[in-house]
This record gives sequence, structure tokens and C-alpha cells, in this order.
Amino acid sequence: MSRCVSVLGSTGSIGRQSLEVMAACGMTAAALTANRDAARMEEQVRAFRPKLAAMMDPAAAAELRLRLADTPVRVAEGMEGLMEAASLPEADTVITAVMGIVGLRPTLAAIRQGKRIALANKETLVCAGELVMEEAARWGAEIIPVDSEHSAIFQSLQGCRDRGEVKRLILTASGGPFFGYTREQLAHVTLSQALKHPNWSMGAKITIDSATLMNKGLEFIEAMRLYHMPPETISIVIHRESIVHSLVEYCDNAMIAQLGTADMRLPIQYALTWPERTAGPARALDLLSCPPLTFAQPDYGAFPCLSLALSAARTGGTATAILNGANEAAVARFLAEEIPFGRIAELVERALEQVPAVPSPTLEDILAADEAARAVAMK
Repeated sequence: MSRCVSVLGSTGSIGRQSLEVMAACGMTAAALTANRDAARMEEQVRAFRPKLAAMMDPAAAAELRLRLADTPVRVAEGMEGLMEAASLPEADTVITAVMGIVGLRPTLAAIRQGKRIALANKETLVCAGELVMEEAARWGAEIIPVDSEHSAIFQSLQGCRDRGEVKRLILTASGGPFFGYTREQLAHVTLSQALKHPNWSMGAKITIDSATLMNKGLEFIEAMRLYHMPPETISIVIHRESIVHSLVEYCDNAMIAQLGTADMRLPIQYALTWPERTAGPARALDLLSCPPLTFAQPDYGAFPCLSLALSAARTGGTATAILNGANEAAVARFLAEEIPFGRIAELVERALEQVPAVPSPTLEDILAADEAARAVAMK
């Protein structure tokens, strides 16, 4: 069970909920990091009194130093600050809630200190899953997923005597705001429509990924790496109610699932307290008020991002880093209203076609593939 935690990305949605859980469970903060929200970071630092606060943006770091001049808290900046926050000896656990591939290097730094990683950064396993899992095994670091789907699988595997008993992992997906739309209808959706997720309150980027179903493709890749499962043993089903968060099917055809409300504080808390369970702030699920539970096949034709992700997963190597880098750049362009919704998948597909995939990549290969894919998607 965690006692002292560094939260990378503390001002974002997952970061803020992580601090709620830490306060409820009596945990302390070793370090907090953010991108540029100095005002919110000041509030968090004064509440949790970490040893270190780090801002990726140098101007924000300068502002934070002025705001915290009356405290003993040291303020660092840039990737160096993020790496230091991930490596502090005081922290037994690091929550990686930063967005994008920027989370990869600090996650590796924490792994090499043998810390527990409460992993909320998809890109770490999507881009460099084999490398990350090898390093975790080498340094004895625990990687506990925070994503609701992977936490559900992790919880459903707790009674598994032998991984050979597992027949299939089943990831559930809400279907996003455009479930049932045709590809032609999706060509005309707006940014405001795409940002209205039916069940979850999340950041803009992950909300768009949910709308394109890329988010589920990224989770498919994560599941392969995190649980060492081949792609043919992982399935995706649309579950509009977001109550069954994912399932494990065993060799005897029994299924074990984790159910709960759409409240990220539950998987966050489990990642921090495992193997124990304690009372916490997450909302309880009232079975008597639940709607009927429904399941459906994804529409791969209408949502090509999902097909592209599954194809990259089967290719392996840097293909998944290319997929992710191009998607991050394309989503950023959509959020800036530079491109329509349908162009996201087109730009990702173009990057996968133009950037060669490298098998068995090094960290340098992965970062180079990410950069090349972004360049293609930005043209």
C-alpha cells in the first residue's frame, strides 16, 4: 500500500482526483508536477506541502516560484523537473497522469528506482510497452493500471491461479458521443459535439479519442503489453452504460467482471492501496437503479481509428508509436479547429503508410518514430 506519492500531472482531471483519494486515505505527497497551471498548482502545494513542485513550462515555473516564495517547497522545471519528481527517494509510488509521450521518460526513471507505478498515461505502454515491461521486471517495479478498463481486468485477474487459465480479455467501450453514426454522418460533426462524452468527465484529448474510438484502440495495445497477451485473445465490445468496466473470460468459459459507477477515483485508489482495499471517496453503484446492461459490436467501418490501432498492434515495433504520435498531432489540430473530425483518421493512416516501422526498437527509435509521425500529421 502506498504511503508517499509523487503525482505527475496533478492539475489535470486524473491528478486532481488522485489528490482527493490521497487525502481520503491519509497519504502524503512527495512531488507534484504540471504543465503550466501555476495558480492551481499553488493551491495543491499549499494543501499537500510536497518537497518538490515541477512545471514543464519555464514561464509557469517562474510564476510558481513567486507564488511559493513564502514556503520551503522547491520549484523545478522542464523534463529535468519531471524526471526528478519521478525519482524522489521519499516517494514509494508515482502516479503518471501526464498526457502524451512526455510521460515515457519519467515513467522509466521511476521504474529504475523500483517504485510502484500507478499508470494513467496510455502512451507509455502504447509507444514503448515491451521496453517498459522489461525494465519493470528488471528493477522489480510494480505497474498497476489506473485506466478504468485495465483496472477492471487487473481486479478480475486477482483470483487467477495461473495466467494460462485466461482465455480472453474483453475491453468495454462506451461508444462515445457518436455511437450509431455512419461514416458520412461523422464527416459533419462539430468540436462541441465531440467534446460531449455521454458518461465520463475527462480532458479534451482523451474525450476526442473516445469519440473516434482511438482510445479503445490504444487500450487494446496497452492490454497486450501489460498482460502479455497476443492480439487474438483481446476483444472489444460496446457497453453504453459504462457499468461493466471490463471482463476476463477463463478457459472454462466463466467470466469475471468488475462493475462500478463511472468514477475514476475507484481505480485510482485501487492502484494506490493494492493488494489492500480501504474505504474511499468513490461513489457506490446502486444495482436497483441501474439501466439494463447492453453490449454491441464496434462499427469498424464508421470508426477507422479503431481499425488502424488494431492493425498497428499486430505490426508491433514502432508502428504503435507512429500511430500514437500522429493521433496526438491530428487531435491537437482538430481541437484547434484546423481540420474536420474525419481527417483525424486520414492523417493517422498517412503517417502509418509513410513512416517505416522498426521492429524491436530502442528508446531512440521510438522517440524518432513519434517525431516523424507528428511531422506527417502536421503537414
